[in-house]
Amino acid sequence: MSEYEDKKDLGTQGSEDTVKGKLKQAAGKVQSALGKTTDNPKEEARGDAKQFEGKTQSTVGHTERKIDNTLDPNK
Repeated sequence: MSEYEDKKDLGTQGSEDTVKGKLKQAAGKVQSALGKTTDNPKEEARGDAKQFEGKTQSTVGHTERKIDNTLDPNK
């Protein structure tokens, strides 16, 4: 198999990134809430950062899927 055939297409990768991003956002919300509950500002900040990272990853995944659909509308 060629190197190209081993790689996922942009739409599949985008779907995975969207789901992973949503999961990371949820984990960040839990971590942030735990930080608030335990009065631990560092933990709360880590959770907020994880939420931001997840939101970014999800947005990138959504964009990848849109690009894939634009390049190959027959999918």
